[in-house]
Amino acid sequence: MTYQAALNYLNSFINYERIEDYNYKQALKLERMADLAKRLGNPHHNINSIHIAGTKGKGSTAAFVHSILKTHGSKVGLYTSPHLVTLRERIRINDELISEDDVARLVGRIRKTVENPAYGERPTFFELYTALAFLYFKERNADFAIYEVGMGGRLDATNILKPLVCAITPISYDHIKTLGATLAEIAFEKAGIIKENSICVVSPQEKEAQDVIERVARSRNARLIQVGRDIKFDEVGGVPQGTTLCHGDNGLEIGRGTMVLRLRRKPSLKFKEVFNVYGILNEYLKCESVLLGEHQIINAAAAVGIIEALSNFGVKIPADTIKKGLRQTRWSGRLELGSRNPLILLDGAHNRASARALAKTVREKFRLKDLLLILGVSKDKDIRGIVEELEPISKSIILTKANIAERAEEPGRIREFVRGKETILTDNLSQALRRAQAKITGEEAILITGSLFLVGEAKVILEKNVTNKP
Repeated sequence: MTYQAALNYLNSFINYERIEDYNYKQALKLERMADLAKRLGNPHHNINSIHIAGTKGKGSTAAFVHSILKTHGSKVGLYTSPHLVTLRERIRINDELISEDDVARLVGRIRKTVENPAYGERPTFFELYTALAFLYFKERNADFAIYEVGMGGRLDATNILKPLVCAITPISYDHIKTLGATLAEIAFEKAGIIKENSICVVSPQEKEAQDVIERVARSRNARLIQVGRDIKFDEVGGVPQGTTLCHGDNGLEIGRGTMVLRLRRKPSLKFKEVFNVYGILNEYLKCESVLLGEHQIINAAAAVGIIEALSNFGVKIPADTIKKGLRQTRWSGRLELGSRNPLILLDGAHNRASARALAKTVREKFRLKDLLLILGVSKDKDIRGIVEELEPISKSIILTKANIAERAEEPGRIREFVRGKETILTDNLSQALRRAQAKITGEEAILITGSLFLVGEAKVILEKNVTNKP
């Protein structure tokens, strides 16, 4: 089997990531995933796993934990979704994505199992890819495996795990057609990853969601470690907090008064948060992260909580190693610098809460004269909420759609929610970027957001402009 043949085989199975509306409780079945794993020899057993659910920040939190454990010298598997550019991004060990050859070989093994006449109900794309991660981490003898939930938690394919520690990042309204229309309903699905007599790290939640998580934890005799109560944090400052961004003849400049830093080589490394985390075991002062915003500090604090919880299983990691791991964390598509001239920022915010966090971070960290917004949103998202949060920070809005016909909302439909700003409709992201670059002036920036699918396309387009890479 070639890599392309493996992709074709995987894509022949139903993929709920690309379907707008379906019956979540009928479509996802843990029994089906457990059966597939059993037929493959239960490769997820006997590997130290960490399981992370939530609406916002679960990928970033997983990335922080992955970086800390890797910095400690462990071989660490990381399973996330969706991907931005290549499917291989979803499965990695330390800094290495799964290879095309390994995908092809392991999918070939899975195909032999699934295509056996005695096999039962046909699995989904996500179940197959989760099984691929199980096999790969087992084969590579990973010391730890970190799994980000794909959808919800209770019925997600990853929930056959028995992790050392689980975590629930902030819960907000998303996937309401599948997970529920209230925070309580959504929280019940997310809290489904809490196991009997387990440890669960919980990020700050709305009371409605927190009450559900606490009720589920009590019923399962699980210990909750609460960020904001047991794990505290505060922001010290950062770059470019309080600075001015502008375009210069020599590329992007960051200036404060008469001081100007010229960012010629890797400007993204100059962007950082500085913060303190006060854990149960240690204090971590003047931590640094290139992931910007208070929401990312919360994710970092949750990651510290997870790492400290591992001490209950004999995993002791020094404070300096934890701080180094936070500093070295990279997670693409989260307020990422895509281009320096013109200044283009990329962020995968795709619901009201994440759009609000993005707008807050842009306002606080960047003093921009004007911001030109390129926005594309999936059909099942809270379009009104996203537009209401982002419109106030933009001078004008270029609406477009990602190249995912099954889910991408039409720009004309999105325009119905724009109230006061100049709006331009485009058919695709390339067209949107051309229109944006024709409009932008010396002290403006372009923000591409609304969908991780759109951000992935932007990275491919911008990568081709090699002279303009950050």
